[in-house]
Amino acid sequence: MIKLDFKKSFIEKSEVLKFQEKVNDIHDGIINKKLVGNEWLGWLNQPADLVDQIQAIEQRAKELSDKIDVLVVIGIGGSYLGLKAAEEMIQGFYPQDRKVEIVYVGNTLSSTYLDQTLKYLQDKKFGICVISKSGGTLEPAISFRLFKNLLEQKVGVKESQNLIVAVCGKGESKLYKFATKNNYSSFIIPDDIGGRFSVMTAVGLFGLAIVGINVQKIAAGYKAAYDDFSKWGSDLTKNNAYYYAILRYINYQQKNYQCELFTTYEAQFKSFIEWLKQLFGESEGKDDKGLLPISTIFTADLHSLGQFIQEGTKNIFYETIIKVKTPNNDVKVPGFKEDYDGLQYLENISLHEINNLTSQGVVSAHSDERKIPNIIIEFDKMDETMFGYAIYWFMRTCTMSAYLLEVNPFNQPGVEIYKKQVFQNLKNIKK
Repeated sequence: MIKLDFKKSFIEKSEVLKFQEKVNDIHDGIINKKLVGNEWLGWLNQPADLVDQIQAIEQRAKELSDKIDVLVVIGIGGSYLGLKAAEEMIQGFYPQDRKVEIVYVGNTLSSTYLDQTLKYLQDKKFGICVISKSGGTLEPAISFRLFKNLLEQKVGVKESQNLIVAVCGKGESKLYKFATKNNYSSFIIPDDIGGRFSVMTAVGLFGLAIVGINVQKIAAGYKAAYDDFSKWGSDLTKNNAYYYAILRYINYQQKNYQCELFTTYEAQFKSFIEWLKQLFGESEGKDDKGLLPISTIFTADLHSLGQFIQEGTKNIFYETIIKVKTPNNDVKVPGFKEDYDGLQYLENISLHEINNLTSQGVVSAHSDERKIPNIIIEFDKMDETMFGYAIYWFMRTCTMSAYLLEVNPFNQPGVEIYKKQVFQNLKNIKK
C-alpha cells in the first residue's frame, strides 16, 4: 500500500544493506520491548480493547452528532494533528455529505483567533471534545475554560454535560477527575501510548466518527500494516519502512544533511505532513541529534521557496515527497475557443496527470541539476484504510529511526523545560 522510490536518493542499495545487522538488533529490541522507552509501546500492536473501544466511540459519536452542527476539538500536538490529518486526507476541505463541522482550538494562545472562534459559535449548536492526557497543558486548558463557559451560557450547565466529551488519562489526570465530577462522557488514553502515537485511540477516532469517517476501516488499515511488518520482520529487502529509516540515517550521519524537507503536491496532505513534523521532530530531536523536519506544499511553495531550493544554500536538506497514486477526485482541463494562455494542448488531460508530470519535472530539476537527494513515498489511495496503514508505517519508521540515533523515541524532556519556564512566568502575572 506504500511504495518507496529511492532512485533519486543518491544512496546505493548496498549502502543500506550494510545496516542489516544493526536493524536486526533494534527490531528485536522493539518487538521484545528491551529498549529504553519500551513502556510506551502500547501502540505497537492494536490495543486489546480496540474493538470494544470503537463500538463505544461510534455510539457516543452518533448520540452527539445528532445534537450539534459543530464539534469543537480542544487539543495540541498529538491531541489533534492526527485527527486533522485524517479528516483532510480522507474527506478533503469541502465534503458535501458531512453533517458536523470540526473547529480546532487549544493549539494556540492567539487572542484574536480564539475570540473570533467564540463569536463564530455564538449562533451554532456545538459540542466539545477536549483532549488532554493530563488536563494541565496550558493551551487546551485555557481553551476549555473559554468554550465550556460559552456552552454553559448557551444551553445551561446541565445540558452542557451531555455535549462535552473528555479524552484523557486516568488516575491522577486533572481532566479525568474533572470529567468524572461533572458527569462528562470520557474515553481513556492508555498509559502506554504517548500523544504523537495516539491516533488509533479515541484521541483521533472520536472526532473522525463524528464527521462520518469509518473508523473501523482505519483500524483495518492499521492492522494490515501490522500484519505486513510481522511478515517482513527486519529484512531490509522487504521492510520498506525500515529501509526508509536507514536512508534518513545515512543522509544525517554520513552525508551531514541537517533537515528533511517533507513535500507534497496534494493539498489534502498538508496536515499529514504537519503530523510527520511532530512525529519525527519530537521523537528524534534530543541529545543534540536529529534531522530538523520542515515542510512545503508544492506547487504553491515553488513560487515562494522554489528559487531558494534550486539555487540557495547547499547541502542543508534533502526532500521526501509524499504523493498518491489514485486521488479521491480528478478533473480534466477544459478547452477554450481562444487559446489565450497557450495551454490548449492540455485539453481533456486530467489534473492529476498534470500534477504528476509537474512533480517529475521538479524532482529532475532538484536532483539532476541541483543534486538534492529525493525520496518518494507513494500511497495507493487517500481513504480510511490507507490512512490507518500509513500512520502505523510511519510510527514504525520513526521508532527505528530514533533508535538508530540512540535516543528514546517516546519522551520529550525539552518540551518540559519550556513548559516549566512558561508556568513560572505566568504565576508571577499578578505580582
